[in-house]
Amino acid sequence: MFKTNLFQDTDAHKIAYEKGSFSVLEYNKDLSVTRETAMDSFYASQMNVHKRQLIANLNGNGVVVQAGAMQIMMGDVNAATNIKGAGDLLKKAIGSKVTGESAIKPKYIGNGVLILEPTYKYIIMEDLSDWNGKMVIEDGLFLACDDTVNLNVVSRSTFSSAALGGEGFFNTALSGTGTVVLESPVPMEELIVVDITDDVVKIDGNMAIAWSDSLKFTVEKTTKSLVGSAASGEGFVNTYRGTGRILIAPVN
Repeated sequence: MFKTNLFQDTDAHKIAYEKGSFSVLEYNKDLSVTRETAMDSFYASQMNVHKRQLIANLNGNGVVVQAGAMQIMMGDVNAATNIKGAGDLLKKAIGSKVTGESAIKPKYIGNGVLILEPTYKYIIMEDLSDWNGKMVIEDGLFLACDDTVNLNVVSRSTFSSAALGGEGFFNTALSGTGTVVLESPVPMEELIVVDITDDVVKIDGNMAIAWSDSLKFTVEKTTKSLVGSAASGEGFVNTYRGTGRILIAPVN
């Protein structure tokens, strides 16, 4: 049996939000500073620059996390790899090369608490039920998910979407049920959430951090002619068609 102050608000930290098995511990401000760094730390805290740690509450369930992200395990928690054999290892190794994600993502199961390393990035939690069970994410954003979520590599439907869209030829797709946790470059409050039904969204640049697998992604000219696109100063735009959801960062 163990006790911890992680879930009690203190002068240093608080539980900022929760979803499913996951909680986000947010440090209000850095207290372990020097005289020389105190001013920078103060103004950083005023601009929502905080350390954050993801906590997984395990009650017989399991979670999968990014390799190397674990900091503390409390209770009867055990780790295992997500590799089912030599063939699975090869498949995941190839997938890691093309998506930038680690091949081996450890799975933690048991009864207790798992705490991940602190990050200054923004932690976003999404329920796959809000994505009709499947979402695609930008490379390098995966942090954790319930073990009821499957991770796979998906390829672009067209060469143009990979060569011109700035997104690469492959991305990580998450499917199933449960919560997916991402490390975002911007907070959830700044993300533009777009739900479309048999419609189209065009974005100048690779600013979408997640989108529904049901959407068809292509790269198109802003005008019907190449000359017109060049004259407009926009060139090509990433285009998402169909029915689904897109999360868009306002900055690259």
